[in-house]
Amino acid sequence: MDEGSGRGRPRKNPGQLARWTPPDGWSRLVAWISPEEKKALKRVAVEAEVSVADLVRALAGGLAGGAITHEELTGHVRKGMRVMEKIPTLFERDDQFKVVDRPRAECAWVFDGAGAATEKLDGTNVRLTVRSGQLVRVEKRRNPSKVQKQQGIVDGWYVDADDHSAEDKWILVAARNTEVSGWPDGEHACEALGPRIQGNALALEEHRCVPFNLQVPEYGDVPRSYGQLWDYLTKLESRFAPGHLAEGIVFHHPDGRRAKIKRKDFPRAAA
Repeated sequence: MDEGSGRGRPRKNPGQLARWTPPDGWSRLVAWISPEEKKALKRVAVEAEVSVADLVRALAGGLAGGAITHEELTGHVRKGMRVMEKIPTLFERDDQFKVVDRPRAECAWVFDGAGAATEKLDGTNVRLTVRSGQLVRVEKRRNPSKVQKQQGIVDGWYVDADDHSAEDKWILVAARNTEVSGWPDGEHACEALGPRIQGNALALEEHRCVPFNLQVPEYGDVPRSYGQLWDYLTKLESRFAPGHLAEGIVFHHPDGRRAKIKRKDFPRAAA
């Protein structure tokens, strides 16, 4: 092996650093990243046999050229991880698993007045992947088992729905009944609803999926105290299915945090 061709050989002119002149109009981007993210970038760069800088430019070039979408690149941060993590209930629960007038610490932002409220739909959590207006993948939520929870696995994840599984039949029907031609490319977390799903609380006549990021109805001036929310949910009409009571409310903080409260969480069910 030619020792002169290996890494770490002395520079001919140690005092002179190599310089690269960027094209006109280019600018330098600086970002803080975690040690894990740094290792991941280096690993991918080594596998691709390019520098980390070239890898970052390739990502930027892919976005600029439309080869990848911002949802594909950041969806796991902006939606996917938020959707899969367990959404906390606004209040603590008693030994009957009903909420009591004691706000949960992690939901303090709700009681401070932050965030917007949307209708909580009573169905099954699924994820639809869309490309060029076509449905290309259907996934369902898988929750950790009791053993996995004991091992510290608390958040759910998605697995592919099975065309040959009776368990998945109706979420697949709901997915295929859903018009996605106008949806942007990417993965969309949804609630699958319909006559054969979760008791069909909204009395829908057909199965369909409602994407959380596109179509879930919002509510204004939602109260935020225990007693007021109890009374509010007792008579809150669904905006998705007028004439029926809404299951509950999900509060969304601008930074991605969420918190929920359902009518049946309170000590007595609404009539």
